[in-house]
Amino acid sequence: MAPAADIEDEIKDEKNPPPLDEDDIALLKTYTMEREPFDEEEEDQQNLIAQSERRNNHFESPVRTAFQIDDVNDETASPRRFNFSFSKWYFFAIIVPVLILILYFTTDVDNFFRTGVVNANYDVSVNRMRESELRALYLLRQQQLGLFKLSNSTLLDNSLNATSNKAAANNSDFVSTFSFSSALFEELKLDLLSQISLNKQIQQALLSSHQLGNLLNASDNVADSSLDDYGGLHRCRKMDYKLSDRQTIEWKPRLDKYLFAICVSGQMSNHLICLEKHMFFAALLNRILIIPSSRVDYEFRRVLDIDHINKCLGRKVVVPFEEFAKSQKGHMHIDKFICYFSRPQPCFLDDEHVKKLSSLGVSMNKLETAWDEDVKNPKPRTVQDIMTKFSLDDDVIAIGDVFFANVEKKWVMQPGGPVSHKCKTLVEPSRLILLTAQRFIQTFLGENFIALHFRRHGFLKFCNAKKPSCFYPVPQAADCINRAVERSTAPVIYLSTDAAESETGLLQSLVVVNGKTVPLVRRPARNSDEKWDALLYRHGFEGDRQVEAMLDKTICAMSDVFIGSMGSTFTEDILRLRKDWGSASLCDEYLCQGEIPNFIADDE
Repeated sequence: MAPAADIEDEIKDEKNPPPLDEDDIALLKTYTMEREPFDEEEEDQQNLIAQSERRNNHFESPVRTAFQIDDVNDETASPRRFNFSFSKWYFFAIIVPVLILILYFTTDVDNFFRTGVVNANYDVSVNRMRESELRALYLLRQQQLGLFKLSNSTLLDNSLNATSNKAAANNSDFVSTFSFSSALFEELKLDLLSQISLNKQIQQALLSSHQLGNLLNASDNVADSSLDDYGGLHRCRKMDYKLSDRQTIEWKPRLDKYLFAICVSGQMSNHLICLEKHMFFAALLNRILIIPSSRVDYEFRRVLDIDHINKCLGRKVVVPFEEFAKSQKGHMHIDKFICYFSRPQPCFLDDEHVKKLSSLGVSMNKLETAWDEDVKNPKPRTVQDIMTKFSLDDDVIAIGDVFFANVEKKWVMQPGGPVSHKCKTLVEPSRLILLTAQRFIQTFLGENFIALHFRRHGFLKFCNAKKPSCFYPVPQAADCINRAVERSTAPVIYLSTDAAESETGLLQSLVVVNGKTVPLVRRPARNSDEKWDALLYRHGFEGDRQVEAMLDKTICAMSDVFIGSMGSTFTEDILRLRKDWGSASLCDEYLCQGEIPNFIADDE
């Protein structure tokens, strides 16, 4: 037991406790006011929690007093503040990377971090560049004015007139010289206008960076109207031969007076030219022309529109042999056979052809010659020469093959021909061939296409006999074709050729303009699914080589631009049709015209 003195001391301490500090007093008051009847364990836990919370609140909010009664609210608000804080950080954690990505992909980082010095240097460079552009614009404008002034100059017109007058004074091939001068003048003027147009395009390109709008358009009305006059600088525009101004004669045959046409040289194109010249002779001599029988010549009725010739003149001027035979009731006799050519044999007529005529029942008198004339060197003849030698009163006369005859060449070869008629041309393909050609063009080619007659079979020897040769290696020919395509801007080429696949395949691989292959289109083999050629096969013309050749000619004659083979009568007949039909263009030319083959083989 404790001593009595100690017990008394403890009692004294309880009676006189030590003074309480402010925290103890506050804690005691709060404990007294909130105390509830819990068991001892719960009471201890409650005291511990209450003390902890009070102390925390004391440090967090010193201005609060122990008599506030919102402790329960504080306990429930604390978790809410925690949840709100957590959501806010979660939102920022998502949105910040997204914003960074957007800024990264939409901001030019290099330009963003450029210094002011770099920007200043850049502005100086841009200003210098724009000054250079404006200076270039000024010079281009001066050049354009000079070119336009030159294109309107009368110097070229005077030069053209002087050349024409000189040719007329010398009485030497006036028409061909004038045509050449006119073509050269047109080509030169088109070149000038083309340069003006290119100049203007450059100016517009430079102005586009200055945002000056239609500055050029306001000041170039005169130039633009001049360009429009030339078809928008269409280099390959159609030629106007003014057919109404040509020199012609009337063809008014006498009744029962005939000229028996005989054509034996070469192939069908030669025979067609021979027939055209026979028409000129028949018109001069006032006779009806007898078209040869298919038993001795080509079947012309399949390829030519015979009725078209008579309709164009409004009277019967040509008759097929069968019609003539019927009118003569089987008695067909050539009353006078006067040969235009005497060498290498009279009338250029061989024994085989004479036998064929005899098999038809045609008889003839002895051959006579009008003069000494060689097919290898024909002399130029006039209308008066023809009238003097061949004006006879006999019913039926013949003069033999006249393909090589050189009679009034300018007159005979003029566009539209020498005979007065109301059509574009007298000798043209049959209606069936014309329609088939149109259907082929609509199916495969369209309006804008180049036609190329690329003669190769048997042409090497023929050309190499000429000086210079006209047979070109395929690569050189391809270069010439590419230049023609660039001038015409045609997207496709129709190829009329007798060349082997080895040559046409190589040619196709080399016809490339601006990196793009230009297709070479040929007539395909017969296909019943294709209907463009149905008319020919429906009328029994299937496989007829002469009909197919005339179809090729017709397609070529309808092209926008034609490239022919020099020395080929097939080409010459196409050029005749183009002139007569009005489809000839400034870009028509012979293949590699003006060039010499870059390689020529030795003679045999």
